[in-house]
Amino acid sequence: MDTPGAINDLNSRDLAVRRRAAEQLATHPDVAAAVSLARACGDADESVREWAVAALEQLGVPDAADAAALTELLADEHHDVRYWAATLLGRLGRQAASAAGPLGETVGRDPETAVRQRAAWALGEIGPAAAAVRSILAQAAASDDPRLARLARQSLEKIAGS
Repeated sequence: MDTPGAINDLNSRDLAVRRRAAEQLATHPDVAAAVSLARACGDADESVREWAVAALEQLGVPDAADAAALTELLADEHHDVRYWAATLLGRLGRQAASAAGPLGETVGRDPETAVRQRAAWALGEIGPAAAAVRSILAQAAASDDPRLARLARQSLEKIAGS
């Protein structure tokens, strides 16, 4: 499989080319495609989005060099893109320490509960390097959303080193 070609094809104007590329990457996931697949979760076509999600679900830990690009995707207009950016940053763990501030902002401000939950989880995966956003997690721990509150509490414990 030609991963660079498939990554390039995800940006094609031709829908059939984008679908084929997303399906190819779902069949043969490659961490080199992590950022492109996260972006593809905002594609106008449902099939492209579904294949991209299928690929991301199978993908392992992305390359640490992708942390900055994934952090930028936390501000994307599409909630699925933001969700997967937070997920991939969480998979990076301590290697995503530079994303702690933007992830904290996501916990505090994202309009989508699932994205806020995922960002709270990711901060726990980063661990003590995310200490600067403890106050945001403390607010989330008091949330009316039980899952967000639980994830925020768990992340606070991980940040504290317990």
